[in-house]
Amino acid sequence: MLGVHFAITADQERLLLAADDEDGAGIGEILEDIEENWDDDLLSVSTDKAWDAMHRCLSDGTLDPDGGEYPLSYAVLGGRHLHEEYYVVYLTAAEVRDVAEALSRVDEAWLRQRFNAMDDVDYGGAHDDEGFEYVWGNFVDVRAFYERAAKAGRPVIFTAT
Repeated sequence: MLGVHFAITADQERLLLAADDEDGAGIGEILEDIEENWDDDLLSVSTDKAWDAMHRCLSDGTLDPDGGEYPLSYAVLGGRHLHEEYYVVYLTAAEVRDVAEALSRVDEAWLRQRFNAMDDVDYGGAHDDEGFEYVWGNFVDVRAFYERAAKAGRPVIFTAT
């Protein structure tokens, strides 16, 4: 699954939060519209498949959305889940500010220590220096994205489909 963060507008936020259907079709349609019509590269960031390791490093080492401690655990999978079949995770603008501040304190040595501590059996990605560089590069992009989203006062959704 490929991951993308979007710093959505207030109108998009209202639409997503108002879409309340049992099968997730309404959320899916809104998300599809957001993805197809997105035109602001500064307020989105793709993490390819690095989101998996990134969440593990920033939480409790698992993909559990409730694992780890706020606000770091909210950078990828923490937050309000809007769909049952795939990840559409919503953060309020206030949560985005908290995440941005917490991410600003994460350095390469800390993230490497967390990456090295991940369970090889549970994590299916590359668990070597090249794998870490891939995750670190994506992390740096996500950290900058959260800074921009916080400055813009925007809520964020993370999607992995």
